[in-house]
Amino acid sequence: MLEETLIRFFVKLSCTLWLFCVAAGINGSEVNTTSLAAAGDTVATLPPKEDLLLPGETFHVANHAAFVLFPEKTKSRKPQPWIWYCITRFTGPNYPDHHEKWMHEQFVAAGIAVAGVDVGESFGSPQGQKVFDAFYEEMTVNRGFASMPCMFGRSRGGLQASSWAIENAEKVAGIGGFYPVFDLRGYPGLQQAAPAYEMTVRELEAALPRVNPVARLHVLAKARVPAFFIHGDVDQVVTLEENSEAFIVAYEANGARDIVGLIVAKGQGHNYWPGFFRCRELIDFVITRAGQGAAGFK
Repeated sequence: MLEETLIRFFVKLSCTLWLFCVAAGINGSEVNTTSLAAAGDTVATLPPKEDLLLPGETFHVANHAAFVLFPEKTKSRKPQPWIWYCITRFTGPNYPDHHEKWMHEQFVAAGIAVAGVDVGESFGSPQGQKVFDAFYEEMTVNRGFASMPCMFGRSRGGLQASSWAIENAEKVAGIGGFYPVFDLRGYPGLQQAAPAYEMTVRELEAALPRVNPVARLHVLAKARVPAFFIHGDVDQVVTLEENSEAFIVAYEANGARDIVGLIVAKGQGHNYWPGFFRCRELIDFVITRAGQGAAGFK
């Protein structure tokens, strides 16, 4: 009886260890190097991943997954112009996905690199911005990329892009995106955003004048940071009026209406309509702004 009990115990233990190794990305001949970054390392570079659908590299910044997509060497420049693509989660496989791939192909074909870092559901909070600071240093200081990228925010990535741009307007050549979020109150809503800001809902509500991007867009307008967006007029998740139109209103109120553009996509909501991902005006805008940033002026 004791022998049978011990056998069952060790079989169960072996299965548990096997499942742990699978979850950790470990097999008999390979170790996931992501988990081997030395404790305290700010940046741990990883080998290129095969699940990038375009030529590029993945690495870690402040223990957060990051990526960069490269243009062909014949089209690269010094300093390298780049688009800072603000994503919520950089998880594979096969990034960029089939919706975004064509858009990113246009960027790299124009000699513009695309890079981003996963800051999770940080919603533009100070903790996420600290990771952005480390990422910016990695790209500009360590990798020699241009000091003024063009920010690009898709959906709640707009919170990340605008929050960092507001605090670093002199480092931003422009900001673009589609159905971007600028107002915490609509989406994600204060209830969902409060933990990311390490506040209660009541505390976050009181702090909105200093942390909510829509309340601080005048900073970008006065710094003359160009912007361009496309947004659906029936978007019920990230409403046009509270976000992209509010951006226009803020710029107009601060004498900067001439440097912001908006395409209203009729009959479109918060979806995968190809017109968002293949908007030629938006693509041309961010390519131009990234190039201007590499040249050192807005």
